[in-house]
Amino acid sequence: RQTSFRSAEKMAGDLVSFNLNDGFTEAVVRGYRSGILSTGDYSNLGQCDGLEDMRMHLAVTDYGNFLQNEPSPLQTMTISEKCTEKLVDEFNYLRCNASESLAMFLDYITYGYMIDNVILLLTGTLHERDTRELLEKCHPLGKFHSLATLAITTNAKDAYKLVLVDTPLAPYAQLNFSDSQDFTELNIEVIRNTLYKAYLEDFYGFTQKLGGGTGEVMGEILKFEADRRAINITINSLDTELTKEGRADLYCSFGELYPEGISRLERAENHDAVRSAVEPYPQYRQLFQEATYSQEKSLEDCFFEYEVKLNKLAFEQQFQYGVFYAYMKLKEQEIRNIVWIAECISQDQKGRISQFIPIW
Repeated sequence: RQTSFRSAEKMAGDLVSFNLNDGFTEAVVRGYRSGILSTGDYSNLGQCDGLEDMRMHLAVTDYGNFLQNEPSPLQTMTISEKCTEKLVDEFNYLRCNASESLAMFLDYITYGYMIDNVILLLTGTLHERDTRELLEKCHPLGKFHSLATLAITTNAKDAYKLVLVDTPLAPYAQLNFSDSQDFTELNIEVIRNTLYKAYLEDFYGFTQKLGGGTGEVMGEILKFEADRRAINITINSLDTELTKEGRADLYCSFGELYPEGISRLERAENHDAVRSAVEPYPQYRQLFQEATYSQEKSLEDCFFEYEVKLNKLAFEQQFQYGVFYAYMKLKEQEIRNIVWIAECISQDQKGRISQFIPIW
């Protein structure tokens, strides 16, 4: 009884301290979440005859008049940029009002965008794309001061010494950026997955140190992300120059698939072997089955649907940071949905409008 009383007392203390430090920002993000587009909103958007109609329908949602100053004819890219801009403003408001530990958690979220921007610059430069154009496509939350300098680097060693060493990505890059070989599509892809592996392992360790509801909710979400990346790495590396040993170095050292499933993925030589490797895991077996028997959904679509499910579940538990991560991911999916609908309308492909990932 005494032990039970102490546990209850500690829990009550944790709740009080959470409300004191993070209660306001949690209330704000839950308010943001209530503004995510509903099934009715998507139904209205799907009935639009043009992008000007979309502007009008989005104006009566939480997006408000965010497109009112955009000239006609409205472009899909403009809608995407303005939706992202609104999400960034919301994130920055949360970051400005965050406690020290929550601020660090939110910073971890931005590291993923930084990695994406680094790879975008390296890939674009390899294909001789204009640097200014590439910078415009970079996600605002992942921009940093020396990002443009990546355009003059030709190998991983230079990229680390000239740019990454002074960024939050330095700990993830320092052990794997000694290669002086010129960039190719393959080694840029290896760099992407190497950075993401180190980042996810670090983020997972951080959330588990925080413990409590945050450790539980984020543990499940990040384990799925590690597993999804392991499956995609395996599928995408089939019939490429990447060796099995090289592939093994890119898998995260945590997740539902770790270690037995990962060991089977390391040996996989074709798509059927990948499917067999995840067969013992009910959630992934079901996703592969859905992708196999559906004419409209790919495996990636099934992954997105499962990710939405996990992120929605994050809001079922209070007093934890998982809701901040989940909100960002749900809004990213919402923006992809809006862009998909806009593209279908622009290209007169209304029969395909319904092929987005519903959230509610």
